[in-house]
Amino acid sequence: MADTAVRKSVLSGRHGGSAAVRLTPAPAATRVALRAPAESLAALSASLGVKVPNAPKTSGRSQGRAALWLGPDEWLIIDESGADLMSGLANAGVAHSATDVSHRNVAIIVSGPGAENTISAGCPQDLSLEAFPVGACSRTLFGKAEIVVLRTEEDTFRVECWRSFADFVFGLLAEGAEDAMH
Repeated sequence: MADTAVRKSVLSGRHGGSAAVRLTPAPAATRVALRAPAESLAALSASLGVKVPNAPKTSGRSQGRAALWLGPDEWLIIDESGADLMSGLANAGVAHSATDVSHRNVAIIVSGPGAENTISAGCPQDLSLEAFPVGACSRTLFGKAEIVVLRTEEDTFRVECWRSFADFVFGLLAEGAEDAMH
C-alpha cells in the first residue's frame, strides 16, 4: 500500500537554468497559512521561534523557518526542518487561524546573477535589489499563476506556487532563464 502521508514532489528530478541562473526544486517543507490580529503576533512569534512581521513585503527568518507577510493579517509560514508547526500554534494561547497547506504548494529556488531577470520575465513586480531587498516577499503573479516570491539572498529567490501550477511556473522560469543576462 502506498504511503499517502508522503507525496513525491511534482518537480522531482527537474533542474533547469542557463549560464546565468539555476532552477532547482526546493526541499520538502511544512507550510501553514496563518491569519491573526496584530495583538497576537508576539505570542505567535514566540510559539513559532521566528518573528512574524507586521510590515508589508517583509519576512522573519530563523534556522530554516520563515514567516512571510502576505497581507494585513495574513502570513505564510514555511519550515524545512520537518517540525510540527500546528502543535506549536495550537498552544499559542491567542486568537489566530492556522491551516496546514504543506501539500498545496511547491517551491523553486532561482539562483545566480540572472535570477532577478529570470523571474521578471513573467512577473510585473519590481524585483530590483533596491525595491526588493534580501528578506522581501510578496504574493504576485507569474504569467497567469499566483506565486509568493521571497528574496533569500542578493541573487537567490524562493518561488512558491500551487502544485497544480508547478509545471507551468517551472517551464516559464526555464524560458526566462534562457534569456537572463548578468
